[in-house]
Amino acid sequence: MISVRLEGVGKSYVPGKTVLEPLELEIKGGELFFLLGPSGCGKSTLLRMIAGFVPPSCGRIYFGERDITDIAPEKRNTAMVFQSYALWPHMTVRENVAFGLETLGVKGAEKDSRINRALEMVQLNDFADRKPPSLSGGQQQRVALARSLVVNPQVLLLDEPLSNLDAKLRDSMRVEIRRICKEAKLTAIYVTHDRKEALSMADRIALLDRGCLQQVGTPREIYRRPANRFVAGFIGDCNLLPGVVAASGLAATAAGEFQVTGAPPAGTGVQLMIRPESIRAGQGACNNFEAAACGESFMGEASSWQLRGDGFTLEWLETDSHPHAEKMTFHVPPENIAVLPEC
Repeated sequence: MISVRLEGVGKSYVPGKTVLEPLELEIKGGELFFLLGPSGCGKSTLLRMIAGFVPPSCGRIYFGERDITDIAPEKRNTAMVFQSYALWPHMTVRENVAFGLETLGVKGAEKDSRINRALEMVQLNDFADRKPPSLSGGQQQRVALARSLVVNPQVLLLDEPLSNLDAKLRDSMRVEIRRICKEAKLTAIYVTHDRKEALSMADRIALLDRGCLQQVGTPREIYRRPANRFVAGFIGDCNLLPGVVAASGLAATAAGEFQVTGAPPAGTGVQLMIRPESIRAGQGACNNFEAAACGESFMGEASSWQLRGDGFTLEWLETDSHPHAEKMTFHVPPENIAVLPEC
């Protein structure tokens, strides 16, 4: 398993038009690492620089201790899985998987062994003689994955590989891709704009916006302790409650005083980030407020409510939906509140 290190890597295609601001990243060996962000944020450009398809404008790229910045793509020992499966429709599954080995000159028993192993990992042994048009979208994506695995890459690169699949199939393929990457002990770098995909699969996530790295962390770290308002809103639904730090560990808001952790000095303007599912009905030890629950949106596994109080409105996600009194008491545990800068 090999690590990937980016030192001051950035990209500008023309003067004054920066696609990716210089950034520092270290991806551990064996890690399933996600590059997450909206369209045009620079994540696919970064992936292509790691692959060698696009040269960086500045900085160096290392695989382990080896500087591969100026090395040709075919000599980096990477493999890429694209959102379009890029399979040969006239070839069988086995022939598609074998294609990369043939370009490497692998033949005979070793070739057969590696193909069989790759097909076994993606659970397509019984489909080896079928052709791609007769396969489902999920099966075709597994063929594309097997074709990448068969060359034994040091780094596996995945560019929005599930975007062409329906929602149910995406869910099952998330589990499969993570299983395959871990079973093969691969260092994998995965690009997506889908926050659920990143949260459910990643060991760690780098979140980008408009060419700038916003935050790096585990899914739980980024979800529970976002670095700023963009991260908070992009990674999940959230309430942002303006306030001012009143004293040590307290923030004054329109909903009342809230006990928080990691507050800046008194007098500092802040935004309290509260996830809808973190709000609890009833009296708590602290952080209590009164509001009316109205405007229910039933979503199956939960209901979304608007909590309206004097000078504030919050979204509340409740798993056990039932009629509510006109005005109720709610609370938020301090550990479920993130303190963000005012702007």
